[in-house]
Amino acid sequence: MSQSISLAVSGMKCGGCENTVASRLSELPGIISVKVSHQDKQVDVEFDPALTDVDQIEDTIIEAGFTVE
Repeated sequence: MSQSISLAVSGMKCGGCENTVASRLSELPGIISVKVSHQDKQVDVEFDPALTDVDQIEDTIIEAGFTVE
C-alpha cells in the first residue's frame, strides 16, 4: 500500500529547480509519483513505505540543495 506526503520546500526558484527535485526523488526506490511546484513551495510524493521513507525523501531534497520546512 502506498503512502502520500506533502512537504514545504524552500529555495526552489524556477522550473529547473522543480526538475532537479523531481529527478532526484524519482531515483529513490519505491517512489510512485512526484509533483513539484516552486510557486507553491511544495513537493507531493507518493511512495511505497516498504522501500523508502520520509527521512530518505527529505534527505534527498536537502542533498539537492533545498530546504525542507
